[in-house]
Amino acid sequence: MFSDLCFKVFDQCIGDYHIQNSISENPKNPFEKDDIKHLLYQKNWIDTVQWHLEDLIRDPEINPVDALELKRTIDRSNQKRTDLVEYIDSYFLEKYKNVEISNTATFNSESPAWAIDRLSILALKIFHMDEETKRKGASDEHIRNCSTKLQILIQQKEDLCSAIDQLLSDIESGTKYMKTYKQMKMYNDEDLNPVLYNKDKQ
Repeated sequence: MFSDLCFKVFDQCIGDYHIQNSISENPKNPFEKDDIKHLLYQKNWIDTVQWHLEDLIRDPEINPVDALELKRTIDRSNQKRTDLVEYIDSYFLEKYKNVEISNTATFNSESPAWAIDRLSILALKIFHMDEETKRKGASDEHIRNCSTKLQILIQQKEDLCSAIDQLLSDIESGTKYMKTYKQMKMYNDEDLNPVLYNKDKQ
């Protein structure tokens, strides 16, 4: 199943990141560029780095200058994340381009790649919640609470994987079809963000 492949790549990527444990290191992607696993690994690496950036920016004693730089780094990361999702959807569009679509076919509001994006984040939640169940010095209550949450996350993973595989099966059989929209983010665009395009007029 494709979802199993995704989760295996995500799990490998998260493990690789935590060996070097640095937000500034570039990933050493182990997969060939023409392999979908390359995109999946790259996608999860961005998510993993951003997970830790989000931790850092929530430090109540963070220097405001550092916080601003982190916020801008997170903005750039969000744009890369969106781009990777669109690349992954392009892979599916190409893969299923010759499928004969049924006259009664419908489409999901969420494309395959955006569902896979949620699976990537879920892989991170499972990894870090599992860490919390083993945290040295944590109270018994903390361990119990995190263990309960971990089981819920694992169930969520199973449900999401099932939904992803069902969606791909339906697309492959022609009972559903893909319809994707560019995200058209406006805040990074100098032509669309008024704060940016009005700077020249000041």
